Amino acid sequence: MTPEQGASAAKPGLLELGGAFSEAPQTLRRARRMGLSGWAFYVAGRGGALGDVPAETVAAALGFIAPEAVADGWDAARQVTPPIEVATTTLDECCRWGAEHLDGFPRVARLVELLRRVVRAADPAGMPLFAAWRALGEPDDAPGAQAAALLHQLREYRGAAHLLAVRASGLTPLEAILAGPEGEAGAVAFGWQPPYPPAGPLIRRRLWAEAVTDRITGSAFAALEPTERAELVGLLNCAVAGLRSAPTPACART
Repeated sequence: MTPEQGASAAKPGLLELGGAFSEAPQTLRRARRMGLSGWAFYVAGRGGALGDVPAETVAAALGFIAPEAVADGWDAARQVTPPIEVATTTLDECCRWGAEHLDGFPRVARLVELLRRVVRAADPAGMPLFAAWRALGEPDDAPGAQAAALLHQLREYRGAAHLLAVRASGLTPLEAILAGPEGEAGAVAFGWQPPYPPAGPLIRRRLWAEAVTDRITGSAFAALEPTERAELVGLLNCAVAGLRSAPTPACART
């Protein structure tokens, strides 16, 4: 398995596991206890790792969310608490979710080992949000918490790589969303307002951008041997299967 193939094959598990905590009921309750809406908590939770910067800076780093929607969430959060506090709370919730859902995964220690090597090998050039999240570090406690923190960091890494690839393809972030699997529903979810351009002419460029994303992200997966890349993909897939069903998948016990 080449580094690019490893990055591509890891994508589904990485996206699902790396973002699962943000939709957990406990996370949303934590946001309400802070006096924040779910949207303000999401925007400031991700962008807060950058510090107390203008909304325009956060929108540039997030990329795929409409600037007006970023400003709504960011400014609402800043009126309540410093953004870095929302980011550290987000990390706490990420780790809490990981301890609860991944500690029982039989090979979680190996998952942490492989993820850590990829995250540490990732070049953060042109990726300020990933660099900021990696600088926040990972917890020293439960291995499930460590895995969740690393998954979130690697998810931000792939997201930043995709933003670079999309811009290199000549697409705008909105065009990339429209040409993707979620189409106009994805554009609405990320705050972009209609009318939208037709997606048909954009699909080929988006496929090219996806390949470039795998190429960029694959540079970090080069830190693993080919068999280790396949092992990491298998562990991610098994962790997803375990998350979706109560019994531990047989593949995770080998």
